[in-house]
Amino acid sequence: MQGLIAGLAGLYLRFALGTTRWRFHGADHAAPHIAGAPVIVAFWHERQAMMPMLWVLARRNGARVRAHVLVSRHRDGRLIGQVVRWFRLDAVHGSSSRGGPASLRTLAGLLAAGDHVAITPDGPRGPRREAAPGVAQLAGLAGVCVLPCAAQSTRHTVLRTWDRFIVPLPFARGVVVCEPTIAVSPEGWEEALPRIAAAMTAAADAADRLCIS
Repeated sequence: MQGLIAGLAGLYLRFALGTTRWRFHGADHAAPHIAGAPVIVAFWHERQAMMPMLWVLARRNGARVRAHVLVSRHRDGRLIGQVVRWFRLDAVHGSSSRGGPASLRTLAGLLAAGDHVAITPDGPRGPRREAAPGVAQLAGLAGVCVLPCAAQSTRHTVLRTWDRFIVPLPFARGVVVCEPTIAVSPEGWEEALPRIAAAMTAAADAADRLCIS
């Protein structure tokens, strides 16, 4: 049953995102990483359904690097893991907070190998738009930057979930926004965490404004 639901969800997202006309704002911030420099992509959990378009746009711009999405070990995480494979993304099951050290070591190894990693720092259970420390700890540990991102669509519905999850609708205009990358030192991750959270919110606000204008 879970496989059937994942298949239907994947088909729907491919249809909804594929019939949307997308723009890429802040592509210059993403350019070094499209060229191959490993990075941690960070966005709020509410934008998760639209963020595969970042990888689609990156591939259109020549990206060949593998990308991994951190998802929880819970049932919803396993479902998300199956859905993202429709977009040629790999799922890493774990948490940046629960069981953190093991997950951070796994992700740091992927980054060291030259791959990209995507994290929703307020997932999987919230609180909404409160970043868990794992994203900053991982950046400091791996010695890579964080790329704060967001996406929005002119046609969408907002679910009554803890994160106000956004489901894109077909035949819309959409935008993917990348803010400037944030460097994190191994000793300075605590100072970097609020800057990462603020940048993810700024990306979400910018995406919302661009879909209104």
